[in-house]
Amino acid sequence: MSRIQLALDVDDVEAATAFYAKLFGVAPAKTRPGYANSAIADPPLKLVPLENAGSGGTLNHLGVEVASVDEVDAEQTRLSSLGLASTEEPDSTCCYARQTKFWVENTPDDVRSEIYTVLADSPTFSGDAALAGARTGGDTTAGSACCTPTASAEDTEPAAGGSTPAADTGGR
Repeated sequence: MSRIQLALDVDDVEAATAFYAKLFGVAPAKTRPGYANSAIADPPLKLVPLENAGSGGTLNHLGVEVASVDEVDAEQTRLSSLGLASTEEPDSTCCYARQTKFWVENTPDDVRSEIYTVLADSPTFSGDAALAGARTGGDTTAGSACCTPTASAEDTEPAAGGSTPAADTGGR
């Protein structure tokens, strides 16, 4: 299984989630404060609205979700053989999921791109709950360096939003 992931910055995650549920006819697989994801079968897409007030309507990053760590490794090897550099994040936590991934470096127009697999669900948005709490006034569920390569971790932080937790059925 492979599918494209499209992570969009939105001003209001609840409004965006409601719109995309109507557009694609699929309820979100996971919602959290400032975050949602929908696993859409046709077209194969993982849609991830991230609440970033004032940045709505912009691309946060692109991703390709694959089925296993072996597939992540194979893609990284393939891209390396083509001269593309990457930054590894093995067994990291991002978007309420434990995952292994890498970010492709030096992309055209600096569009952040990742290839990843979900290993397990996570109760926190990113791997460092204490850091997330420090950045968000104590809210350890929304904020941190997730969804951005390590070198620019301060650049993109989802804001706390109005989503409510829902049943988890789709990992990241």
